[in-house]
Amino acid sequence: MRYSRRLILGWLMAGAADLAHAQAPGSSPRPLARVNRAGPAKGAMTKGASVSTASAEDLIAAAKLGGEVAYLVADAATGLVLEARGGDRAMPPASTAKTITSLYALDRLGPGYRFRTRLIATGPISNGKIQGDLVLAGGGDPTLGTDQLAEMAAAVAARGVTGVSGGFLVWGGALPYAHEIASDQPVHVGYNPAVSGIILNYNRVHFEWRRAGAGYRLAMDARGARFQPAVYTSDVSLANRDRPVFSYSEKAGKEHWTVASAALGKGGSRWLPVRHPELYAGDVFQTLARAQGMVLPAPKVVANLPGGTVLVEKTSDDLRSVLRDMLRYSTNITAEAVGQTASAAEGTGGASARSMSEWLRTRAGASGARFVDHSGLGAASRISPRDMVGALAGLGKTAGLRGILRHIALRDAKGKEVRNHPIRVDAKTGTLNFVSTLAGYMTAPDGTELVFAIFTGDVARRQALARAEAPEGTAAWVRRSKRLQQQLIERWAAIYGH
Repeated sequence: MRYSRRLILGWLMAGAADLAHAQAPGSSPRPLARVNRAGPAKGAMTKGASVSTASAEDLIAAAKLGGEVAYLVADAATGLVLEARGGDRAMPPASTAKTITSLYALDRLGPGYRFRTRLIATGPISNGKIQGDLVLAGGGDPTLGTDQLAEMAAAVAARGVTGVSGGFLVWGGALPYAHEIASDQPVHVGYNPAVSGIILNYNRVHFEWRRAGAGYRLAMDARGARFQPAVYTSDVSLANRDRPVFSYSEKAGKEHWTVASAALGKGGSRWLPVRHPELYAGDVFQTLARAQGMVLPAPKVVANLPGGTVLVEKTSDDLRSVLRDMLRYSTNITAEAVGQTASAAEGTGGASARSMSEWLRTRAGASGARFVDHSGLGAASRISPRDMVGALAGLGKTAGLRGILRHIALRDAKGKEVRNHPIRVDAKTGTLNFVSTLAGYMTAPDGTELVFAIFTGDVARRQALARAEAPEGTAAWVRRSKRLQQQLIERWAAIYGH
């Protein structure tokens, strides 16, 4: 049985297009010698664009970023390098790494691949009971949400199942378990959860607080668009302190959070990461099943998938649509799931990021690229602008990558979006503390298509502020970096448009 995809948690939009099959070539065209042109072409820009006549070095100096600024821009049709600064300098890609992950997954899995989540009965159904165990088996689907689990529970109940004679088992072994994506992130950020073969609500739990008399009412749930079951594998309590805002501990599979009372204000909510995804998903499914009249025992995690009959199967959208959403919303857990699934298909899931690095070296000649994850969240990943542009110009063109990248709005000097800007940019952004990157494709007003990568990073400053969620100065630094990125793009459009 197959269920159509919903809008997960009310904000994730479904992908729309069924584009060409991605079959990466055996080799990628490498950028050739650098070509310089004198200055902006007259009439290259139209009304609405503001182009600085300053040199690239003047623009970089004015941005006052510190650290390193490296970029490379090439002709998308020929791979010819038009301009570069530190083109071979390996730098943290941040979330632009997701473009490489997308290419890797499309090559290894194909654009039509779908993730599967199954409910399996290890015995027959008799007198309303499964004579054996019921197994919730994850298939690495990063789009699985509470509402979909509710649909699966309803489908099993519709078959007359009211319980089991054995146990309720949860299997997440489709992907290797990791306690978190990156070890240098704050403990409470929802974009750095555990990775597992079962992923529910991006492996996040919803924490909400409201004023109640002299104190607060705290709640944790697995919120979906239609269902909001309480969660019992995580709890939260109030702590009489100012800092830290959150603390985390775990015992016997249960996750415990404390939150500083001084930080709560009148009320609010946020998503917190889940470290035990199998127990979390089992907890939520047990509650949803109970609402359908199906009583299950407490979930038990199993390392090996039991055999049996598939009662219900939920499939994701096709991989291309999943990647489109990932690139738009930059969901880290999606990148980890698709990247590790691609590696598992080749039997190398245990060293997945390294496998992707080797794949990029073989397919695109990216000898200096080194990834520690698939999302770019780990600051130790490195790739040069030359290697990034080489992959986008070669593998990306064949895979139709531009068609699933997000359109990047260009802005005026006050930060307001310029509608109908004569330059079209489809790219992936990347942001860490004191790291800001942009890589993708641009079309100049005359139709010339260019491919580029811009990496800015003050790595020493970032390392000094490890595990800080939003250290002082980082927001202003990122704004200056993004402004520089746009100035470089506008400059290239003026110079290299024919």
